[in-house]
Amino acid sequence: MFRTLWKDPQRYEDNYWRRIDGVYMTGDAARRDADGYYWVLGRVDDVMNVSGHRLSTMELESALVRHPAVAEAAVVGKPHEITGQAVACFVTLKAGDWNHDQLAQELRQWVAHEIGAFARPEQIRFTDALPKTRSGKIMRRLLREIVTTHGVTGDVTTLEDLSVVTRLAAQHDDEG
Repeated sequence: MFRTLWKDPQRYEDNYWRRIDGVYMTGDAARRDADGYYWVLGRVDDVMNVSGHRLSTMELESALVRHPAVAEAAVVGKPHEITGQAVACFVTLKAGDWNHDQLAQELRQWVAHEIGAFARPEQIRFTDALPKTRSGKIMRRLLREIVTTHGVTGDVTTLEDLSVVTRLAAQHDDEG
């Protein structure tokens, strides 16, 4: 843990020690389930701006995985000329025979009910896997690149399986 910010000790105090009285603010959020297990949810500062609403990607992902069909989800902001950003979701499903078109509509309604209509995803992509590092962290930067540039640039050496990104990028080409 660092002890100050260079030439700005007050900002260090305000950002890391004053947000929650007597507690150091790490910038990560977690929840404790009924069995006493802690679930690290992600960064609290990873937000999107959709029609003037600041939406946490973590909040959207948590809403999606509460749906009975969803095993895992990753959410990124996609540039949108009217709303600033739109919600783009990458969803891995639990085993089952799912109608993707019907389920996409259901998930949009689910998120709108859980969070609000302003959070309704514009895009939902179903995938067998998400791009992860060898330690299991989802690489949202790559997902952001896929929805904005339809390809991936930069360092991908820490990826566990590069074929996941290749398939997701090709999926855009199939969607037209």
